[in-house]
Amino acid sequence: MNTKINIAIDGHSSCGKSSIAKFISKKFEMIYVDSGAMYRAVTYYCLKNMIIINNKIDLDLLRKHIHKIDIVFRYNKVHKKIETFLNEENVELFIRSFEVSQNVSKISQIKEVRDKLINIQQNIIKNKNVVMDGRDIGTKVMPNAEIKLFITADINIRAQRRFDEVKDTDSELTFDQVLNNLRERDFDDENRELNPLIKASDCILFNNTSVTEEQQYHFISDLIKTKKNILCK
Repeated sequence: MNTKINIAIDGHSSCGKSSIAKFISKKFEMIYVDSGAMYRAVTYYCLKNMIIINNKIDLDLLRKHIHKIDIVFRYNKVHKKIETFLNEENVELFIRSFEVSQNVSKISQIKEVRDKLINIQQNIIKNKNVVMDGRDIGTKVMPNAEIKLFITADINIRAQRRFDEVKDTDSELTFDQVLNNLRERDFDDENRELNPLIKASDCILFNNTSVTEEQQYHFISDLIKTKKNILCK
């Protein structure tokens, strides 16, 4: 079954989109693109270069720097995972910080940033066999994807997942801070003027609040196999 397809995965923050995409990438030998990591990398660049100070973005300075930003993904053979490189620096650990999380929604609303990253993403998907997760993948980046998933979950469950992920690297962070940050990000993602988080008309909605990872992956595997079988006929 060598039929090449593109798979778009959209959904709210901390609902497991990247875990699903990585599972698909490994099981079906597809190229994985973490679009959220790209926006996080731009945010990290802005923090590092004083373009963001006290949660305020210097738009003029960002526009002067945007052409200097280069983002690529590379497979780490030792750790067996895809890692994000910003201007040849491995930033995988840095872009997951709470400070980046606090600012990434604002960065993702900037037209120049979205235009640059969407251009990179659309160049990657031309030859198909790509699974990509984000906020506007099925609606903007790859509207012709053969499979579109929209993943969601209860916000308290999402906050707990995110808190468990970062608490060891930020001991002062509280669950309520994470929960409030997710509420703010949901609002920003759903209400931004440019490419908001919405369900594509032909997406498959999947709520993973009360399912196990095994159940989730079984459902998605069957979905992909069925689609590939249909396209092979």
